Amino acid sequence: MRAEKSFRGISQRLARHYLTNLGGEEVDDDHVEAADWTATLSAEKVKAAGSFELTEVTVVFEGEANVVEPLVEQFTQKAMRAGG
Repeated sequence: MRAEKSFRGISQRLARHYLTNLGGEEVDDDHVEAADWTATLSAEKVKAAGSFELTEVTVVFEGEANVVEPLVEQFTQKAMRAGG
């Protein structure tokens, strides 16, 4: 299974931190892996309103559906609340 989600207001560094807290190991700045899943990260600046820009981090999760679905849910909970 492959699932792609984008998050605004977090950094790529923080996204890596969340993924390692969920059992992954940092491979490099763009990849975190565990025994049964991988995550690829990318970040870009996007316009939010007028000239205001935010960082948008995109995470591509890959693995078996029974592993990826709860992982995406847990990651989303961390990414959507302040302080993770």
